[in-house]
Amino acid sequence: MKSLTIKASQRESVGKKSTKDLRNAGQVPCVVYGGDTVTHFAAPTNNFLKLVYTPDVHTVVIALDNGTSINAVLQDIQFHPVTDAIQHIDFVQIFDDKPITMEIPVRTVGKSPGVALGGNLKFNTRRLKAKGLAANLPDVLEADISELKIGNKLYITQLNSEGFELLHPENTVVCQVKNSRNAVADEEGGEEAAAPAAE
Repeated sequence: MKSLTIKASQRESVGKKSTKDLRNAGQVPCVVYGGDTVTHFAAPTNNFLKLVYTPDVHTVVIALDNGTSINAVLQDIQFHPVTDAIQHIDFVQIFDDKPITMEIPVRTVGKSPGVALGGNLKFNTRRLKAKGLAANLPDVLEADISELKIGNKLYITQLNSEGFELLHPENTVVCQVKNSRNAVADEEGGEEAAAPAAE
């Protein structure tokens, strides 16, 4: 999994006034849980843009001004209700020998014959929760749609999850090809292939 480095300053004062002053100065107050101690820090908003405004997932190296580095993963983020500015970020410290839980984006690979015939590819979920060691978690989960005809579904059990666990029921549908008015019957399936997909 890709990693980003965020240069930050450790916070000594964590009161409301200090937090407000940080935000007014263009800084984002943050906290890291999961280690022996809770670490409070802050960094300029621009330092978080590649982490927050992307569909990809990353682990993070928080490089503090005292020389300490913490490996972590984003746990929660708060935005301003009006401006959408980043207000606060929670991180969880990660360790080489302890599994973590993250939401991994799903991307399709291959070409669906059902879509080629006019069917609509519908995603039931674009992110899946996975648990494993940080080194084993992938950047993306690949969903191979090359066998999906109209009416077919791709289940979570058809995704590669070697080295980690997907925290969803086995009957979870990742995506499916649904019929559309423009769909045409294929040579093998005839009218059956063009029939409306069962819900």
